[in-house]
Amino acid sequence: MSVYCNGRLATADELAGALVNYGHFTSLQVRNGAVQGLDLHLRRLRQGTEELFGCTLDGTRVQAWMQAALTAEGLVDASLRVTVFSRAFDFRQPLQPVPVDVLVAVAPPASVPMLPRRVCSVPYQRELPHLKHVGTFALFQHRRQALQAGFDDALFVDAQGQVSEGTTWNVAFARNGEVVWPQAPALRGTHERLLQAGWGGSPTLAPVGLEQLAGFDAAIGLNAAGVWPIAGVDGYVFAGSEELAQRASATIAAQPWQLLA
Repeated sequence: MSVYCNGRLATADELAGALVNYGHFTSLQVRNGAVQGLDLHLRRLRQGTEELFGCTLDGTRVQAWMQAALTAEGLVDASLRVTVFSRAFDFRQPLQPVPVDVLVAVAPPASVPMLPRRVCSVPYQRELPHLKHVGTFALFQHRRQALQAGFDDALFVDAQGQVSEGTTWNVAFARNGEVVWPQAPALRGTHERLLQAGWGGSPTLAPVGLEQLAGFDAAIGLNAAGVWPIAGVDGYVFAGSEELAQRASATIAAQPWQLLA
């Protein structure tokens, strides 16, 4: 993996500045120099910067830095993680205006195999769930514990018993062909948005409690790396998940790609 800061190869001092656990990011896949939902990723970065740092992020410059990192690596296919932080941020004076820095990490392209996953429910809700912030410790720990228990991943349930999201992914359920998106507070993913747009109409958002899962016949997980079927949650089994995942994957594949340059 190579890491660039503000358009140039990151130095040790710049990377050290990112050790303060305050910032936000987006992860995306690049194919042939283009990204699906690029505008959604840039909007996420702008909104996060405004909320965490109180300043405006230049999306055009960030897009140019992403392209520059790919060019420097001689790549047109890659995984990118774009992180916004500030070397000048002082946790003792968090209201002090500071300039932000942008890290672009370049890694090999990634995709998620469309293999059924069994997940377990976990009572947990991320802080500021609408933001893709850098506080990821609990996400990975819950995934690790799920694997130790014989599952493939964890699904979060809030204090009211409502399903919200997976560790690093969104979830949707279906019954009789109707897709339902849990409305509990969660990070609304870029691929979730793309899939909803591809299916057309207004997405059905509704509370989904664990006790309601028996009424669904299919479920999928998805993030920027792909879509996969959810075979079951705890003791609930979804027989139609693979068909739903195939349909969702085909819909996302048909969404337009936006060139970085």
